[in-house]
Amino acid sequence: MGGDVSRGALFLIVPRLGTISPWSTKATDIVHRCGLTWVRRVERGVAWYACRDREAAFDATARHRIAAHVHDRMTESVLDDFDQLGSLFGDAQPKPLACVDIEGGGREALARANVTLGLALSEQELDYLYGYFREANRNPTDVELMMFAQANSEHCRHKIFNAAWVIDGEPQSQSLLDMIRATHRRHGAGTLVAYRDNAAVIEGPSSARFLRDPSTHEYSHVTEPAPYVIKVETHNHPTAISPFPGAATGSGGEIRDEGATGRGGAPKAGISGFAVSHLRLPGAARPWEGAESRPARIASPLEIMLEGPIGAASFNNEFGRPNIGGFFRTFEQHCLGDGVGTSYGYHKPIMLAGGLGSIRPQHVGKR
Repeated sequence: MGGDVSRGALFLIVPRLGTISPWSTKATDIVHRCGLTWVRRVERGVAWYACRDREAAFDATARHRIAAHVHDRMTESVLDDFDQLGSLFGDAQPKPLACVDIEGGGREALARANVTLGLALSEQELDYLYGYFREANRNPTDVELMMFAQANSEHCRHKIFNAAWVIDGEPQSQSLLDMIRATHRRHGAGTLVAYRDNAAVIEGPSSARFLRDPSTHEYSHVTEPAPYVIKVETHNHPTAISPFPGAATGSGGEIRDEGATGRGGAPKAGISGFAVSHLRLPGAARPWEGAESRPARIASPLEIMLEGPIGAASFNNEFGRPNIGGFFRTFEQHCLGDGVGTSYGYHKPIMLAGGLGSIRPQHVGKR
């Protein structure tokens, strides 16, 4: 960095206000173990100074653009002055419950809260909630609405995948999830667990284990079946917003699921896969790529592929599990219709996290 930092614009990048970072938890514990128990908490931040040749100060728009490049808006906050660092350690008072006035504002008040709170509730869900609280003769709180939105999200309830579909006026005999399960129904030989635990379990070969006999307390080799624990899942939206931690958490969650299968599995090897739109490499544009059209709120395909695979590999490595396989592909298609072009692609990426482990036969079923 060149120039005099005293006249540069200061950007203090700190953990998101109101949270305690994992680094802080570890560092504070180390400090306390060293006998400095009077230290309440240690936290870490980064100070960036942005300078320009001319004396003119950065306006609000320029500061916003610079801040977007030097912090992760999901996990970090930007402060403008060192005097604001005290807010890192402040005990913020919780906000009081707020009621949504459907008694005075009707269903429209609920619809406005749906947008304001980012609940992403469907029209049917709004009708259900409005009818419920009208029957209960009271207004809902913002916390109740948020809890409903999360507990009834597609992530938790699979409302779309479990729904009954009507296509061209014809009721369909199977839901989307029924179609996925059809393979197991038809060809389920060798499957020990499917669609009822954190991961699937299939039969494996016999293997010799060095185990302790609980009656004699002696160790010896015991030959027993060694079933496989297998799991893949996706972590798409977090990876689109913040590629490194999004992909890392995707791999970490899958590792957890293998270990939490039955009464305890052992994760052994990981895989990770990515599908994104055109990369548009700087200085190496391809003729079929064209202009970029992704939403501004998500990372670019290039950012995802530079950071996401490292995030997935990092979590696997830190856990002690090798990431030995995966896939990577790009796809984007520009379609013309009624004179207006529409671009389709993996703007929201697919981030697939998977793995393979083992489990003892007596631990396959939960008790």
